[in-house]
Amino acid sequence: MFDRIAQTISEQTLNLDLPVQMTIKRLDQIHPQISGNKFFKLKYNFLEAHRLNLKQIITFGGAYSNHIAATAYAAQLFGFQSIGIIRGEELANKTLNPTLTTAQHMGMQFNFVSREIYRQKDNAEFLTELKHNHPLAYIIPEGGTNTLAIRGCQEILNQNDLLHYDVICCAVGTGGTIAGLIEATTDQQTILGFSALKGDFLQRDVAQLTSKNNWKIIDDYCFGGYAKTTPELYQFIENFEHQHQIPLEQIYTGKMLYGIFDLIAKGYFVEKTRILVIHSGGLQGRNIP
Repeated sequence: MFDRIAQTISEQTLNLDLPVQMTIKRLDQIHPQISGNKFFKLKYNFLEAHRLNLKQIITFGGAYSNHIAATAYAAQLFGFQSIGIIRGEELANKTLNPTLTTAQHMGMQFNFVSREIYRQKDNAEFLTELKHNHPLAYIIPEGGTNTLAIRGCQEILNQNDLLHYDVICCAVGTGGTIAGLIEATTDQQTILGFSALKGDFLQRDVAQLTSKNNWKIIDDYCFGGYAKTTPELYQFIENFEHQHQIPLEQIYTGKMLYGIFDLIAKGYFVEKTRILVIHSGGLQGRNIP
């Protein structure tokens, strides 16, 4: 199902006058709509929905969610109806933003709910009632993170990645991608997650998804919280894209690369460290005002 639509993923080593080596794994190239890490997080969930002969996909997300956009496209491509439970009931009376417009064009129906209701998205009773009301639906959590997503994200790394790199860096939203990377890597490798959200709760969340301890979540470069930015971040992204011709966005990948370069400047990495940076796609986020 998913493998037949995948495109080639390249690894691009940057020409840097720095004491470390940095290579970027371009997951943004794997598919134009089912982008980056979402491709791997959705893969086994859709295969499971197909195995169960279900007809709908229901999932959760905010107004600018990469997961919502990717799920809507995948559902249309593979013959499922899709429903997005969207955080923010006030959005029902507003013009749809580019993310939701794209999802709607892909056939996704929206259920805009209050933040109070949205917080129940992981509640067992809420999910049981949702399943009762939609018996032919397969429910995928916010951001796509579950056991099947972690299984898919283990496939991001190939054998060469496991042998060649000392440190693997990725952006973190719900924790599924970094959990898959942690499970795939060797004990000699270190995985650094750069949180897009403010607070240390992701450290606890990821600890529940893996028994390994060769990883760390850093939230020093979230720029105040999810989807928050500064002129300094935008300037960094502009300079990086001009120098390396690799597109970034300001929600995840831009913050991660900013953090990596700042850590390099502060001497965080041992000289000659080989760093693999996971470009998790999500370039539709560039449209966020």
